[in-house]
Amino acid sequence: MKKVLMGNHAVSYGVRLSRAEVIAAYPITPQTQIVEELSELCANGELKAKFIKVESEHSAMASCIGASAAGARAFTATSAQGLALMHELLHWASGARLPIVLANVNRAMAPGWSIWTEQTDSLAQRDTGWIQLYCENNQEVLDTVIQAFRIGEQVFLPVMLILDAFVLSHTYEVVDIPDQKVIDQYLPPYKPPFKMDVNDPHAFGALVTPENYYELRYKIQKAMEDVPAVAEKADEEYHKLVGRRYGIVESVELDDAELVLVTAGALTSNARAIVREYRSKGLKVGLLKIRMFRPFPAEKVRELLMGKAKVVVIDRNISFGATGIFYQEIKAALYGQANGKAPRIFGTIIGLGGRDVTLSDLRKIVDYALEAEQPEEDIIWMGLKQ
Repeated sequence: MKKVLMGNHAVSYGVRLSRAEVIAAYPITPQTQIVEELSELCANGELKAKFIKVESEHSAMASCIGASAAGARAFTATSAQGLALMHELLHWASGARLPIVLANVNRAMAPGWSIWTEQTDSLAQRDTGWIQLYCENNQEVLDTVIQAFRIGEQVFLPVMLILDAFVLSHTYEVVDIPDQKVIDQYLPPYKPPFKMDVNDPHAFGALVTPENYYELRYKIQKAMEDVPAVAEKADEEYHKLVGRRYGIVESVELDDAELVLVTAGALTSNARAIVREYRSKGLKVGLLKIRMFRPFPAEKVRELLMGKAKVVVIDRNISFGATGIFYQEIKAALYGQANGKAPRIFGTIIGLGGRDVTLSDLRKIVDYALEAEQPEEDIIWMGLKQ
């Protein structure tokens, strides 16, 4: 069935198709419509789930942790300051190996107070042990919710899927909604090997001495290392059933590309148009879309970018005192990769606080990189008002 959906409702329909059993809801712009729609789906019987209205985002994650520990499929959604308020419990969810799914609608952090898009809120949580998946359009949003539950429940780690505020969250697109029977085949009920059960008691979240703590963190890291293969298999099986796939990264016109744009999220669609435009002029421009940020797909990045002349990373985020965050990761993945094949890497920052990223802006980025022999500095600020 095809339906015109805003990005937020694409999340809601993905949750419904995934048969989430517990939804913890606290409103925050621009995420609120996700849980509003889920409340209606629960109220009218389309989704048989426990809908919990909580007093804060911290409580929302606490509710999901309790539900997941008891063996239920749990979901919540948030943005910006709400995600920051969850920070303590994000660590708890990953440390407890709970496959909670969280939709974060990217919103710039305050102050200045903002409701518009920027990736810094989710990227600030990159070290909490959550898988992170960045979505380009509303169809990918719906499909990624379903895949997120599948991936998380196989490796026992929580998953955050991310979509741009307003650019996706409040923008309507035609979305194909898979048949429930197909998704039931793809995503069977969640049955963890260990859960809170009065008839089979175990201890959860107990004090751990240094004698054992180190190994627990090692196991989280090893599970993260398994994620790319698990995600690619889940994506391939989804493709067989539904006809769509996304990969953990996507390459566009990379085979002969001399200059490669690296993007994540909704501005990838604009970058696709720029690639087509410059190709029509005979210029060998390509695109690498990063869908999975955690774990970072370093091996794939190296495979696709080594030997290219120039790489331009377009960051809609910043790590203050350092650089754009995707730029850091791309440089780290390519550092020390040998024999003079590493590309020159340009780090650009654009569109902070939701400022529009237009085709004209992207043309300026491409023209700058084509003309410059080397980047002048680690941050190339694009679109600043003079």
